[in-house]
Amino acid sequence: MRSVLERMARAPYPPIHTLAPQEAKANYELGAGVLEVPKAQLERVEDFVIAARDGATLGARLYANSRDTLPVLLYFHGGGFTIGSVASHDILCRELCRLSGCAVVSLDYRLGPEFRFPTAVNDAWDALQWIASHGSELGLDGTRLALGGDSAGGTLTAVCAILARNASIPIALQLMFYPGCAGTQDAPSHSKFAHGLVLERAHIDYFFSNYIAVELREDWRFAPLNADDVEGVAPAWLGLAGCDPLVDDGLAYADKLRAAGVAVDLEIYRGVTHEFIKMGRVLPQARKAHADAANALSNALGCTPAPASTPTSTQTDKP
Repeated sequence: MRSVLERMARAPYPPIHTLAPQEAKANYELGAGVLEVPKAQLERVEDFVIAARDGATLGARLYANSRDTLPVLLYFHGGGFTIGSVASHDILCRELCRLSGCAVVSLDYRLGPEFRFPTAVNDAWDALQWIASHGSELGLDGTRLALGGDSAGGTLTAVCAILARNASIPIALQLMFYPGCAGTQDAPSHSKFAHGLVLERAHIDYFFSNYIAVELREDWRFAPLNADDVEGVAPAWLGLAGCDPLVDDGLAYADKLRAAGVAVDLEIYRGVTHEFIKMGRVLPQARKAHADAANALSNALGCTPAPASTPTSTQTDKP
């Protein structure tokens, strides 16, 4: 991890938080796959659209390693509600599909600053309801459904798990990599890991300002730690990075779930930073996190995981 940070510091690229949002989006896309594992070949990789409540169409991508009717993980990418996309998280979603044996649907929810809070939440919830009702049209078992995401996508996962409980939509698992759970930066880890470890305080300020007004940041749909009641939500798997400003908030949310009687499987990957799960080419902890998350999915959804192997970089599927 230290070697990765040293190389990042030497790279001649300006920090994301110094760029205009559109430039930040483009720069993140260019670098998103640099440290990833090879791109796995799958039986199905198909783009489609989901209608949002306001008439917009949301891009989505389906991953499946067979033509059978499969349980499905609805995945929300990270990026502070400002950057990131289906494309930036393509390899990660392929790995979760390959290793777990379930299908994965990755959602291109709308981002700030063009689309501010609660647009991302509404898009995520609309997509979940669509998959639950119409998944069979894609050859998916919408009755065996999990939610997942990293960082901001972890926030959306936690929020949608609460909304699903309220709407009596059964969710087998909420899978969260280092989720954002608080509307403030008050926890000790925000100070301890504020600089030099991929996600800096300046990045968080930048993302917050692009997505949500200050007076709205206590809303539980942005800060799940503020939810009044999490009893009865889906069982959770959390994978946290030990050197991450968000780690204390993730621990607090795990505690909140456990206190409400929710089953929680918590993994803390020591010595790695935010975004580590997208560094599988150089970090064994990333590959371990992929396998741990996939195992949790397989167990929750009752699907057959792939045999242990290294993904092939030969790519014939589309897109």
